[in-house]
Amino acid sequence: MKIGFALPQYHKQALGIARTAEFARKVEEAGAASLWVSDRNLAAVNPKIGYGGQGNTIPAELNLAADPFVLLGIAASATERVLLGTHVLIAPLYPPVQLARSLTSIDLISEGRLLPGFGIGWSPEEYEAAGTDFTRRGARMNELLDALDAIWTTDPAQYSGELISVPLHHSLLKPAQRPRPPFYLGALSERALRRVAERGDGWLPLVVVPSYVDIDGLVSQQATIDRLAREADRDPSAIDAILRVNIDADTTTQQVADVIKAVHERTGIEHFMVDSMYAVPSVDGSIAHAAELIALVEKG
Repeated sequence: MKIGFALPQYHKQALGIARTAEFARKVEEAGAASLWVSDRNLAAVNPKIGYGGQGNTIPAELNLAADPFVLLGIAASATERVLLGTHVLIAPLYPPVQLARSLTSIDLISEGRLLPGFGIGWSPEEYEAAGTDFTRRGARMNELLDALDAIWTTDPAQYSGELISVPLHHSLLKPAQRPRPPFYLGALSERALRRVAERGDGWLPLVVVPSYVDIDGLVSQQATIDRLAREADRDPSAIDAILRVNIDADTTTQQVADVIKAVHERTGIEHFMVDSMYAVPSVDGSIAHAAELIALVEKG
């Protein structure tokens, strides 16, 4: 199994972002397979929709959020082996040219280790702040994937859609990965799972230990992706999966290791991204937690 870890991006860990390079090096040395960021452009004081699309509150831990592109670029320059992922960027918030430029730069700095993961988000206020229509975010995601594909694989490049337009321009700087970095997509609804099946190179599911571990649900979602992929004349085995593992406060490292092993046994998922921001407030604690978890998982 491959175990990766979130960079110090949120909550009290974000106050230690000056140690991002140190964190990345030490966690790589401990045996991590990957390092990750996610995306929170803002946490509304009075949200219309709450965290994950539920209720009307957002965890206080998300009030502090460092820039994902900066952190991933630092990690890219500080490491040699680990993959560098986004689980997930709220991609429709970004203009495609700027998003492609940032991700291309990270892929080149890391010599082809980027795993870009995208989602459509759940916060209307984030879309309001970006001047983008929240109600059309799924359609915008579809066009964004087409625009990124064009920018990354053609020169000159252009794209014209209903919601996104990119004029013909010189597009000489390409990612290290060819023909382009893979598209990993977050998904829960059947519409989003269909996007994974039809467009994704990978799927980004989620569990929270111990409060939300629905292995039966993961199995069912994977079966839906497989069915929809076959309907789209795609090979389901070509669609990878990387599971995000969030950790509740007061959760033992052994509990996390046990869930990872159980999910692997039931689903076959081999790559896990662990985010300790809720459970481990310090950078030093997060480094130690990563090393301990890798050792527990490797014990079998």
